[in-house]
Amino acid sequence: MSAATAAPAGARGPVAYNDGVVRNFMIAAIFWGVVGFLAGVVIALQLAFPVLNLDLEWTTFGRLRPVHTSAVIFAFGGSALIGASLYIVQRTCRTPLFGGEFLGGFVFWGYQIFIVLAALGYVLGVTQSKEYAEPEWYVDLWLTIVWVVYLVVFTGTLMKRKEPHIYVANWFLLSFIVTVAMLHIVNNLTIPVSLTGAKSYIVWSGVQDAMTQWWYAHNAVGFFLTAGFLGMMYYYIPKQAERPVYSYRLSIVHFWTLIFMYIWAGPHHLHYTALPDWAQTLGMTFSVMLWMPSWGGMINGIMTLSGAWDKLRTDPVLRFMVTSVAFYGMSTFEGPMMSVKAVNSLSHYTDWTIGHVHSGALGWVAFVTFGCFYFMVPKLWNRERLYSMQLVTWHFWIGTLGIVLYITAMWISGIMQGLMWRAYDSLGFLQYSFIETVEAMHPYYVIRAIGGVMFLIGSLIMVYNLWKTAKGELRTEPAYAEAPHAAAAGTGS
Repeated sequence: MSAATAAPAGARGPVAYNDGVVRNFMIAAIFWGVVGFLAGVVIALQLAFPVLNLDLEWTTFGRLRPVHTSAVIFAFGGSALIGASLYIVQRTCRTPLFGGEFLGGFVFWGYQIFIVLAALGYVLGVTQSKEYAEPEWYVDLWLTIVWVVYLVVFTGTLMKRKEPHIYVANWFLLSFIVTVAMLHIVNNLTIPVSLTGAKSYIVWSGVQDAMTQWWYAHNAVGFFLTAGFLGMMYYYIPKQAERPVYSYRLSIVHFWTLIFMYIWAGPHHLHYTALPDWAQTLGMTFSVMLWMPSWGGMINGIMTLSGAWDKLRTDPVLRFMVTSVAFYGMSTFEGPMMSVKAVNSLSHYTDWTIGHVHSGALGWVAFVTFGCFYFMVPKLWNRERLYSMQLVTWHFWIGTLGIVLYITAMWISGIMQGLMWRAYDSLGFLQYSFIETVEAMHPYYVIRAIGGVMFLIGSLIMVYNLWKTAKGELRTEPAYAEAPHAAAAGTGS
């Protein structure tokens, strides 16, 4: 791949952007996405049919679950975020990447090495044995080095920008980079037994470790899976809709309130534990307040379509992006509600939480990422348009139906599970044994697996469509006569 791609000439002259690294991250994100979705289908089937765990320690649910989680969050989501951020920062600053293809290439290959090392550790059982089965110390150290270089590339590009104004998408992306670095370093502080061995001991212990873990985990959601993808939303929805951001002032208020409040919300995962009650209440309070800035961002994203609502009928790429914002709004209402102690007493440790997580992960994170893939690939490979908009439509509806099946099954299963756990008979004994709750959840586990299979099929349709697009092939479709703006999706920057 070439080191740079010439951007279209503008009022201030052409700019040579470093798009080779962006293309590499897009390819990696698409690949890891399929791997992560496939792993999710496998573990969903293992829960529905335990015999599929086999008699191999490397293929059990306990080993494959963190592979799935890290593959979809850090491999798929992380590669998409880093690639999109390097695409956005160059174009909003009208300048090539700081460090050029060399530092950009180091970030790409360094991050992929981290992903492979982490996955091998999960399968082999070499982890810190914490809540999210973090990789061992040498993997954490390597990621820290790669992430610092990524920060240097991003901030260096901002500092040498040709535009006096820093567009709001870059604010969100920079907060994501800086905060994730802080979370990673503090949560993964360990003392290696030796420099030649994998074993280490964590610095934190007991309730301090639990608090640190959930300060990390919830803010990984807040800054990795929210702030970073909001940066993508604030760039790609206006570009695809060909409309300005609905309210730039609201986007700034959204940014500052979100990043201030999110950092305090982690303790709501530790209700009714040994964590001091005041800390639990603090986490709950900030979680409830988070509903307001979150919906401010949702309103800003959806209302950007003002004057362009008709495009939703004919542009499935825009449909992906707008639907993702709707899922973001739903998830950021459900999350604060579930943080309230009375609700949490029913929902926590149940499948309701799994449904909530996946409405955000599949509906918000994956859908906005798919929309960005469809936007960027024609531009990065200098193609006239996508190979097929009809395939985008098929992907959208199959993926949406898969999400609906998944999250509704988990909502029903989780609420039923919580109610069965707290049911007492007339003598004051528990009415149901644990195995009875597991048996009652089986049909919903099967439905969840079906939803996951549909989501995976949709992603494979996308892979085929983008592969054909990169090859420069075009499929003749009558729909283009109805949607001239969609046919021109590959033009501009």
